[in-house]
This record gives sequence, C-alpha cells and structure tokens, in this order.
Amino acid sequence: MALLLAACIIAGPAPAQVVVPDRGQGTSMRTSVFGLGFAGGPATGLGLSFRHHLPSPFSYQIIGGVLKATDRLLYSVGGEVQYDLSRTPVMRFYAAGGMSYFFAGVSGNNEMKGPGRVGVGVGIESGLPSGFNVNADVLFTYFTDGTVLPLPQLGLHYYFY
Repeated sequence: MALLLAACIIAGPAPAQVVVPDRGQGTSMRTSVFGLGFAGGPATGLGLSFRHHLPSPFSYQIIGGVLKATDRLLYSVGGEVQYDLSRTPVMRFYAAGGMSYFFAGVSGNNEMKGPGRVGVGVGIESGLPSGFNVNADVLFTYFTDGTVLPLPQLGLHYYFY
C-alpha cells in the first residue's frame, strides 16, 4: 500500500477522464462516465468493480468477488456511493458511504464473526499517466459484531464514456 501511495505522489500531474472538471460546472459532470477495475476494502468488499459517475456530483460502485478452493467458499459483495466535494484537473475528493457482506465457510455455514459491514468516510482519486485512475478511501467501518474501526480501501479503474 505504501508503494502504491508513493507511486501516486511521485508521478507528475496527469489529467484523467473522470477528474477533469467541466468549466463552470463545479463538481458536476455533463455526461455519464463508466469504469471497470478492481477494488478492495473491509467496508465495501473485494474483487471486480464497476463504477458509474452520473452527470451530477454523485457516483456509485458495485464490487464482488468469489473464490472456491475444495469445499471452502469465500466471497464478498458490496457497493459504495460517492459525492464529489472537490474536483481539480488532477484530483477528486469525495465523501463516501458503503456496505458489504463477506462469507467464508463450508456447506453454507459462515465462519466470520462480523460478516456485514457499513462504512462512511472520505476518499481521494487521481489519474495515472497510463489512463487508469487510483483511489483511496478511509471509512469508519461498523462490523455486525459491534466493532467500529477507521479502515482503508483501495481501487484501480479504467474509465470510458
């Protein structure tokens, strides 16, 4: 994670499809933008990710992943809603909220103590020179076993119109 953060800081500013603001539009966009990639975090799940930036300051993300080894099943499914607080040609800062469900077990028996999670917090997204965007969130995450922790989340997406 530190290496990824260092790479983002060292890389020079590069405009990305999503973080470039429309003149006079503030944080809203004029058209929808879609993204595919990977995302992971305890509040919103781990796996393949689909993002949709609406023609407004709002966007949403759906995340899901499955692993099956022998008779053991591992999966997570979740989603996140984001609201742009600020957007510049190289960066987007947003408020985020999300939820997920994790499963790890055999024969339909979930062995996790807190499989349901809900989180709220903030995030930042920046474009990479390759055309991909990287994002990092810190969400205060509530686990269904009663634990509350501020935890990081990461994502890497490629956007298209």
